[in-house]
Amino acid sequence: MRVKVANAPVSFGVFELSDAPPPLSADEMVQALADAGYEGIDLGPLGYLGTGPELVERLGDMELAGGWADLRYSDAEEFRKGLPALDATLDVFASAPGDPRPTLGCSGSPERFARPGGSVPGLAASEWPAYAARVQEAADRCRERGFEPAFHHHLGTYVETPDDVERLLELTDVQLCLDTGHLLLAGGDPVTALRDWSSRIGHVHIKDGDTKTLATALADGVDLRELMGRGGFPPLGEGELDLPAVVRTLGETGYSGWVVIEQDTLPGRRTVAQNIADQAANRRQLKELGL
Repeated sequence: MRVKVANAPVSFGVFELSDAPPPLSADEMVQALADAGYEGIDLGPLGYLGTGPELVERLGDMELAGGWADLRYSDAEEFRKGLPALDATLDVFASAPGDPRPTLGCSGSPERFARPGGSVPGLAASEWPAYAARVQEAADRCRERGFEPAFHHHLGTYVETPDDVERLLELTDVQLCLDTGHLLLAGGDPVTALRDWSSRIGHVHIKDGDTKTLATALADGVDLRELMGRGGFPPLGEGELDLPAVVRTLGETGYSGWVVIEQDTLPGRRTVAQNIADQAANRRQLKELGL
């Protein structure tokens, strides 16, 4: 499989359908991304792009790259309660065109969500085995349905820092969804990570990150959600990500699969026209670099 480039509803501020009415319709988003030259799109919140034949018709020539499914791995009872939602996401994948990758996310750490970036301690050593065992169970559940998942490290969760990622990789066989922006703001080096974890990387999210915005957000006492609203993940080229080195390293390590460009933002913080222009410009930058 070659490298294919997708985008995601989060780039338009669409995280949860309960947040507010989406700033643009699913048809408008798919059309804007197709016009910009993207080959695929992530699922976004379940139901936004539709399911079954509706999803297939809406995507047209585009493919479904993957989709987010988060579970509370830190809590055994809540983890069990969340498994039907994972199954529902896999049901959608089963009817979708392409080779979608389930993106396993952690429901988060309240303490880290309030202070993102790796400054707040995460799981105690004694808690890691049970946490990792539940991640492994979720991964195996995806595989039983014919999908190879990838775990997404993320600001504000128990797998936030490079050390957290290392620990998870040691305790499971799950592939990693490497997110350049989240790793950058958690104190990691995305280029080094692409090399060091290359044998375990099964999915890649490319986003920029701005540590100055993070520092200001922390000083102001705002949380991860507000950090996104303030532009902690700016358009490609406006933050500190070394995008040419990331693309070069993907080639050097022989990565193949989906690269999903994301620019996490909140609803209403940028106009729809700005969102569309940002994602078109992001796609052009990758094309200029050979992706």
